[in-house]
Amino acid sequence: MTISPPLTMAGRPMSLPLKDVWALSRQMVGHFVENVAPCGTLPGDAITGDVTTITRTCLELAVSMLDGKDIRAKTERLEDAAGQWAREGVPINTIHHAIHEGFKIGLDLVTGAALRQAGGAYRPEDAAEPVPGGSRTVLTLGEDDYLSLVDGAKRVVEMLDTMTTAVSVAYVRELRAVVSEHHTAVHTLTSALLGGHPTSTMARECGIEIAERYRVLAVAIPAHPEQSNPMLDATVVARRKLRRVQAELALRCGESLLSLLSVDGGTLLIPAEQFDEDALAELVARLTHAARVPVTAAVVTTAAAEIPTAADQAHQLLDMVQRLRSAPGLYRFDDLALEYQLTRPGPGREYLGSLLDPLDEHPELLETLQTHIAHNLNRQRTARLLHVHTNTVDYRLKRVGQLTGFDPTQASGLWYLRSALVARTYGS
Repeated sequence: MTISPPLTMAGRPMSLPLKDVWALSRQMVGHFVENVAPCGTLPGDAITGDVTTITRTCLELAVSMLDGKDIRAKTERLEDAAGQWAREGVPINTIHHAIHEGFKIGLDLVTGAALRQAGGAYRPEDAAEPVPGGSRTVLTLGEDDYLSLVDGAKRVVEMLDTMTTAVSVAYVRELRAVVSEHHTAVHTLTSALLGGHPTSTMARECGIEIAERYRVLAVAIPAHPEQSNPMLDATVVARRKLRRVQAELALRCGESLLSLLSVDGGTLLIPAEQFDEDALAELVARLTHAARVPVTAAVVTTAAAEIPTAADQAHQLLDMVQRLRSAPGLYRFDDLALEYQLTRPGPGREYLGSLLDPLDEHPELLETLQTHIAHNLNRQRTARLLHVHTNTVDYRLKRVGQLTGFDPTQASGLWYLRSALVARTYGS
């Protein structure tokens, strides 16, 4: 580390007004409490302890920099203090406000002393334009003192850069460590709930209260289009997508959320009382906006003790929705209970799946039927997705009816065809 020469004014150290760091730190802290809004809200022991300590450390660092001494040890102390504040949850803006406010006080002391040495006491009104017949105090500086003031101003900028950098780096480093610890604990707790293991001890360690009932969401997050761009790193694109989703979840759900997510999706456990059905659908819409790809989710509401079974059902339901190529969004178990039952093994599923055998030689008809049902029988949207005319959609649906014996434009025929699609996706 480069050590700059000490700065002097009129043969005296420029740091002299800051030497009594103990008294000055108490004076500054009193000023912070009265004038720096975030400081006034801190507990009393934080004011008399941590705030005073970090103020004194900053003063000692400033004195050392003005005197041209090694500041490594004091910088490390400042980093330790900032890290401790991060762990205790003290806002970083409180620290920076205090540092900048302290700089104002220190700068007034240093410059005031320098000007007094140069030409006597200095008052702000001395700088005003004199009235006719009046006079004002003229302060003159020698060339050496002038250069010292210029160097002092540069040194002040260096001090501010050193302090804010040390605080920011240490604060962010500690915050990341805290977040990582919490994330690991939440990951362990979520895994335990999904596995049906005892969780009371882990919940206390995480500081999370286990709810009586949960919305168990199985979530699918498709690949972002940029992941297939050969000019971009697909892994980076996917991770950024996941971070956006996690940030949205943290914003909407807070610390009560338990999750196991990867770039492709995963499982969310949300306290049932936190979101009703409408709010849950809105949450999935928000996740779609954050991910910038259409998110699909299936939800099952259950008691905490039944989470493993509910999670299995939710993921089976999500798998069925994806196999049917249904539109993205939120799907509830109650809405698709019949379809879910049709996926269970047995002769009924085999029979229903065989109803579509006549379409094996006509893949375009099967695709049209599947797209039409998946998008709520909307002919215009089906045509747009298949890039054909609506008349072509009508013709193909008519052919489906002729080949299978079930008319997709009639309720009874549509019921069999939809059931057949569900069963067929799970056939051997």
